[in-house]
This record gives sequence, C-alpha cells and structure tokens, in this order.
Amino acid sequence: MNRKIRMGMVGGGPGAFIGAVHRMAAALDGHIELVCGAFSSDPAKSVLAGESLYVNPSRAYKSYEEMIAKELALPADVRMDFVAIVTPNHLHFAPAKLALESGFHVVCDKPLAFDLKEAEELEAIVQKTGKLFALTHTYSGYPMIKEARDMIKSGIIGKVKKVMVEYPQGWLATQLEATGQKQADWRTDPKRAGISCCMGDIGTHAEHLAEYVTGLKITEVAADLTTFIPGRQLDDDGAVLLRLEGGAKGVLTASQISVGEENNVKIRVYGEKAGLEWYQEDCNSLRVKWLDKPMEIKRTGGANTSAAAAFHTRVPAGHPEGYLEAFANIYRNFALSLQSILKGETPKPEYLDFPTVHEGVRGMAFIEAVVASSNENAKWVRV
Repeated sequence: MNRKIRMGMVGGGPGAFIGAVHRMAAALDGHIELVCGAFSSDPAKSVLAGESLYVNPSRAYKSYEEMIAKELALPADVRMDFVAIVTPNHLHFAPAKLALESGFHVVCDKPLAFDLKEAEELEAIVQKTGKLFALTHTYSGYPMIKEARDMIKSGIIGKVKKVMVEYPQGWLATQLEATGQKQADWRTDPKRAGISCCMGDIGTHAEHLAEYVTGLKITEVAADLTTFIPGRQLDDDGAVLLRLEGGAKGVLTASQISVGEENNVKIRVYGEKAGLEWYQEDCNSLRVKWLDKPMEIKRTGGANTSAAAAFHTRVPAGHPEGYLEAFANIYRNFALSLQSILKGETPKPEYLDFPTVHEGVRGMAFIEAVVASSNENAKWVRV
C-alpha cells in the first residue's frame, strides 16, 4: 500500500475553531488527505464548507449518517479510511458509534463524550470492533513532554512525590456567551457541554497531562469548582487536590476567568532526585532541577534528548515547534499505525503513542468525580 490515508470529517464547518486545527494537523506530515465530510448540522453550510475545502461536491454530505452510509457503499480503494469528529461534546458519541460499527477508524476531539456512560459504551465498541481510536489531547504531543515522560519512566528523577499541573485561560472572564459567540455558547450550555465547562473543557487536558507524564493514575480527588460569572450555568474555575498511585500527591487548577491568560498550560513533577518543569509558552524547553547539581535545560532537537522526544521532533534545534506540530504528532502516529494495519503489519510501539479511548474514559471519570466532590464541599471522591 503506497497512498495517503483518507479522512472524513464530522463538524468543523463555518464558525468552528477546532476543525481547522484538526485539518492543519492532519495535513502537516503528508500522510492524510481530506476526502469527504459532513461539516455542519445545516446541510447548506456543509456543502459550502466542502466547496471551500476543495472536497468533491458529491462527497460534501448533509449529515454524518449520509456520509457514513454513502462512503461505505464506495469501492474500498476510494472510500474514507477514518472519521475525524470535531463537534461539540454532545455530538461525539453518535457519529463515533456509527463509524466504528460501520468499520471505520476514528479520531475524536476531547472530552470523549457527553458523559461517562457514553464513554464506557464507546470503549466497549472499540474493543469489540478492534478499530483504531485516537483522542486529541494535544499537549501530550510535545517533544519535551515526551522527554519528561521518558525521564520519569526510566527512573532518572526517582519516585514521584508531587505533581502540579495548571491550565489558566481568561477568555470567559465576561459573559461572552450572551453575545452569541459560538465557542462560548456551547461550552457554557449543560445540554451540549455536559456537567462541566471549565473542568470538562481544559481540566481534562491537565488531568491527562498529569497521568501521561507521570505514568500514574489519579485515584482520588477533592475539588472546589466555582462559577464566577453571574448567569453562567456551568463552572468557569476550579482547583483539585489529587491522590495518585504510589502515594504521590498533586494539585490541579483550571480556570477560564484568569484575566490576561491565554493558554498557559504548565506541569511540574517532583521526584526524589530531581524536579521537572514544562510550560507551553516556552514549549521547546524542559527544566530539570537536580537535588545535587545545577539546573539543566533540555531543548527540543537537542543531542541529549530521548529517542521518544527525537521521534516527535521535525526540525533542528532552535527552530521552534509548537501547538500545531504537537497536534500533528497525534495524527501522524495514528496514520502510521493505520498504514501498518492496512498493510497487515503490527504498528511499531512508537506509532501507537497517542491518546486512545481508554484515556477518554479516564477523562470522563475525572469530570464526574470532580463535580461530585465539589457538590459535597470538596469531599474526597474516588476516580
């Protein structure tokens, strides 16, 4: 097999934000091409979006049901190979379920589903069908996050004792949803976002980053969620105490009302021998703070980085790689895994380094535990 992987998309039409990011990330390494889509719940907008994306007019569909049915009817050497789902939370489950049961692989935006019940059902369907399923927890794609993970896994910093992870934003510091802004409107609506806004939207990124980097699962949470903006129905700020496997403790904060903040994702991990610090605003650097020697700064593309970091680095040191490249690492690894499967081969371990449906279930369990804890005045709740 010597061809590109063919992608269909659900969502990502006019007014969408993350759909364009998915398309750029999927295209970056040249392994994937967009061949079809149901880009909007409005059939006319879906057709217009298809035109703007140079999709064959016959493959700009009016609904995801039509797309999956008609693509399935096409010859195997023409039809899409996988579906990318880039819709609001409440519209993840149904197209993912139909795609998997129709024999298509899936890439889905986070969080995985509307609630934990849907997430667990999707996990069972993935296991039953054996199809690939990737979840776009972008921040796990950065080379220096891979480096931090490798250092912890190899025992270089010793046993992990403390994890501090934060994700502050300021874009919802006013009642933006009242202006009709599309992204704010659905994220603050419990009928479309689920039981949480801030923790569901960006808190799950912080949760995934903590578990991915340390290799430790969060076992219990004690949470305090707040809705600062009058009239808003869901949380816009929160702090969570964490208990992790092996006795490690942690603190997770997520906020969408932190005025002046953009997407200042940061993680710090402290072990017996060293501490690690990474933040997205300087994403090509990993600070290693040793117990008994001066601080070391590792850099993306540097000669002293791990094989995992090197595999996810595209350009020589000093040439910045950022958000789109990290996002693209998920799509590239998914595509390389899928190419291997289509050739009848077993994907290499490094190809399979992307978040899956299992991490998606973890995220949904985290959301439910955090909300339950906050409702009980920060009572400890098992994840």
